[in-house]
Amino acid sequence: MSSPKVIFGFHAVGVRIKTAPQSVIEVMFDASRRDARMKQFMARAQDAGVRLVEADGARLSKLSGSHGHQGVAARVEPISQTHSLDELLEGLEATDTMPLLLVLDGVTDPHNLGACLRVADGAGAHAVIAPKDHAAGINATVAKVASGAAETVPYFMVTNLARTLGELKERDIWCVGTSDDAPATLYQTDLKRPLALVLGAEGAGMRQLTRKSCDELISIPMMGAVESLNVSVASGVCLYEAMRQRS
Repeated sequence: MSSPKVIFGFHAVGVRIKTAPQSVIEVMFDASRRDARMKQFMARAQDAGVRLVEADGARLSKLSGSHGHQGVAARVEPISQTHSLDELLEGLEATDTMPLLLVLDGVTDPHNLGACLRVADGAGAHAVIAPKDHAAGINATVAKVASGAAETVPYFMVTNLARTLGELKERDIWCVGTSDDAPATLYQTDLKRPLALVLGAEGAGMRQLTRKSCDELISIPMMGAVESLNVSVASGVCLYEAMRQRS
């Protein structure tokens, strides 16, 4: 059985209390914080029946490994999610659901990963996929930035990203990569199909083999002096355009 982990911040802890209160071992809170936001949070926690423990700021910082805990941290049991990408895709096929996946190549910054998970959750993406050796893993910082999305969006770290893209294509999932030099733009592309959007890290972009493994390359139009967007912003632009076309 997996050992308990720590999550922190109002959003991350609040989402866990809302979606899986039985997995919360205890919630530690800074009793010196008596503002409206803390009072609302405490009321929700008490309604959910979770165990509440007073703690000072120093203990919360040590527990969470961050000063950005907002006065709230929780020890939680891991939630059992879909065990594999194949299992997730088979479930989508069984329910005749058109897949929407976000693939990240080389995103190693936990703040970027957390923001990508958050936007993936907001746009209704079914999973985020990344290579094991060129990506950030889920940690407390990722969970904090993701504002609860690290608990709701499956995150699969695969051994060989190019092979995984090949397997997606075998399932008739169209793999669309973003590249500054692509002739077609996001808004000229049909995203109303089983889709995997593939984005590389800011600056380096996708690795060459990842790029070659895509069915199509598209660009995000840039009208100003800045040449590219942060990967989490680019993910949001692409995912929400897919959501707009599909709706």
